[in-house]
Amino acid sequence: MTAPISQQELEGYLWGAATHLRGHVDAGDYKQFVFPLLFFKRLSDVYDEEFSSDMTESGGDEAYATFPEQHRFVIPDGAHWRDVRAVTKNVGKAIRDAMREIESANPGRLDGIFGDAPWTNRDRLPDEMLKNLVEHFSGRCLDRKAVPEDELGNAYEFLIKKFADDSGHTAQEFYTNRTLVHLMVQMLAPKSGETIYDPTCGTGGMLISALAEVKRMGGEWRTLGLYGQEINLMTSAIARMNLLLHGVEDFSIERGDTLAEPRFLAGDRLRSFDVALANPPYSIKQWNRDLWSADPFGRNTLGLPPQGRADYAFFQHILASLAPKSGRCAILFPHGVLFRKEEAEMREALVRRDLVECVLGLGPGLFYNSPMEACVVICRTQKPKARKGRILFIDGVNEIARERAQSFLKPSHQSRVLAAYKAFSDEPGLAAVADLAAIEKQGFSLSIPLYVARSPAGGTVAAGEGSEPESLAAAWAKWKTDGEAFWWQMDEVTAMLDGLDQGVQESPTQNQRPKRGLPREH
Repeated sequence: MTAPISQQELEGYLWGAATHLRGHVDAGDYKQFVFPLLFFKRLSDVYDEEFSSDMTESGGDEAYATFPEQHRFVIPDGAHWRDVRAVTKNVGKAIRDAMREIESANPGRLDGIFGDAPWTNRDRLPDEMLKNLVEHFSGRCLDRKAVPEDELGNAYEFLIKKFADDSGHTAQEFYTNRTLVHLMVQMLAPKSGETIYDPTCGTGGMLISALAEVKRMGGEWRTLGLYGQEINLMTSAIARMNLLLHGVEDFSIERGDTLAEPRFLAGDRLRSFDVALANPPYSIKQWNRDLWSADPFGRNTLGLPPQGRADYAFFQHILASLAPKSGRCAILFPHGVLFRKEEAEMREALVRRDLVECVLGLGPGLFYNSPMEACVVICRTQKPKARKGRILFIDGVNEIARERAQSFLKPSHQSRVLAAYKAFSDEPGLAAVADLAAIEKQGFSLSIPLYVARSPAGGTVAAGEGSEPESLAAAWAKWKTDGEAFWWQMDEVTAMLDGLDQGVQESPTQNQRPKRGLPREH
């Protein structure tokens, strides 16, 4: 009988696999080897579990137990984990060949799911190291009796975070702080039967969080439709594995450039979704602005973003992907999108269309190796009547905790912000509501300090509320000015670093993903 594995044991076992790669593979590349092997082992163990059950059910009819219809996924002869484990030479080739055979045996379901890791590079991956890695994974059975889907899914997410911790700045390319993602999902409140979309989905964490929220609220999560697009091949493969290991059947993860080649279409138009969650790449420079100026999908309804900043291109893509009545989105952005002059006309058009429901400012350090603060912009295609013509501004800069050099949101922080969002009213120390006339007076800037004034003690008061002492007003004016200047300077530093990077590296290929998270862009 298969022995269950505790969550702690499972996480330690999975992370232990990475130790076999140290000295051979850069930490940032662990994921492209460990995740495919984990998925391969899980498929093989579940196949054996199904085979054993079918043999018992059929009274020992082996032909019956091997019918493809009896298995969630087909494992061809010679491509099982035990076949690879028996190999002692050219282990990398055996792994690659088995993975490709499994992909071919499950067309339309596992195409390309194992990615494109260089398994046959024996200088980088010698037989002895790969053999040790295979033996490590062989030490535990990963069938469903030992590791139910929820537990394995949680361990998979744990591993994604550990790789992010270990890989430094490259974590921003595929991982968004899950405590922040959970808050974004709670604010949008996805429901059973809805479609959830992430146009720059990374490893699929936002989609998984939406599914978990529906489960938590007692909804039927199996009726959700989960959709994501990701430009990087390996990262998109990790997202697909992530969803499958969580037991999700109705999903579609497509690979490609969302701006240049959106994959989710309905005829010649973009497909629409009930909920969109996104952490688009930060202010990417290399994008096809000329194509966008005559976008065949009609996404440029707010205007043409500058070449050096594609933020509002992603913003408009997401808005164009929302369902006309039920559509809502939460997008993680750098603060600059709220006030940069070069995007002023687009921001004015956005405000006048009355799509923005809430602007949430966040504390520093929520992104790996970056002290930058960020914001979440929430939009709805149909705002509730009481919220029409009004925008809620929340200053959540103090709603943050920091431990072991990492920042995160505690449940208490999430609850306070969520309560303010639901109340949609002025709350001294946290939130303020501004009507469109007030925003117009500010030149259509959405900069949070214009509406929620932060006191020297670190609290906040609604801007313009009551009569403040002159010293406080002066301090506030200086803080506001210095704050906007800081973000302008950060934009300039980012541009300079991008230029230096381009001077020492070759131009990125189509398959290379812009850095994810902040401060770069996505």
